[in-house]
Amino acid sequence: MAGETTTMSSNAKGPLVKRHRLSTRVWHWTNMVAIFLLIGSGATIFNAHPRLYWGEYGANFDPAWLVIDDRQSATGPRGFVNIGGAEFDTTGVLGVFEKGGETRMRAFPHWVTIPAEYSLSAGRRYHLLGAWIFGVAGFVYFFWSLFNRHIQRDLIPRKWQLTPACVRADIKNHIKLNFIHSGTEKYSLLQKLSYAGVILVILPVLVATGLTMSPNMNAAWPWLLDIFGGRQSARSLHFIAAFLLIAFIFVHLILVVLAGPYNEIRSMITGKLRLPAGDGR
Repeated sequence: MAGETTTMSSNAKGPLVKRHRLSTRVWHWTNMVAIFLLIGSGATIFNAHPRLYWGEYGANFDPAWLVIDDRQSATGPRGFVNIGGAEFDTTGVLGVFEKGGETRMRAFPHWVTIPAEYSLSAGRRYHLLGAWIFGVAGFVYFFWSLFNRHIQRDLIPRKWQLTPACVRADIKNHIKLNFIHSGTEKYSLLQKLSYAGVILVILPVLVATGLTMSPNMNAAWPWLLDIFGGRQSARSLHFIAAFLLIAFIFVHLILVVLAGPYNEIRSMITGKLRLPAGDGR
């Protein structure tokens, strides 16, 4: 059954156990495509006006809390990032970079954006495509997971997992890079908290702020602007949530490599994870 950790087979390498539900695996790979489109096209859209503000309005001469831009210097154009008044030189990565032997001046470089060549209209079309894939897949996954009790059984921390001893043990396991260990739960406390934070906080904020930036949605649901404090605040929160999602993905990929990429990727394809030798969970 999908809620159980069942030993499938065993050898010297340790037993294979059921790890990921079908709903989780389908959503994971669908999301990979959607998020790839959303991040790349979102960078293209951001390049049209690489500044972020708080409130309802924002233009070139208004105070921005984030700026990714370029300026001329004695040695040529220099890229920079300004966050809350603190400025950092980012030449070669953000603001100013090389492409085909030519110097380009744009917030995000071509290897980040979709499409590679700047096109706001194309970026918006790709973003809408990614949003539809992301939204439909997320809607199906959420109700599928409620129906098969994946959220209740696998993502909500148990009371015993919140005890100080269990919290300390989980932190120690991660520090020691011991990601697969004996236990009755599919996911450790830190895994549950991070997954729940993404699914229940970051993703809903991304969707809600994305809707708030739409003029059509402003006309239909004007209360969204009140909730987020204006379109520019919604744009800033959308960017911050996207950055947090990218940070989660980055950490997730590092942990996959440290835990054993073959075993981890196989578990997300077949649903079965091989435990260490001697672990008869």
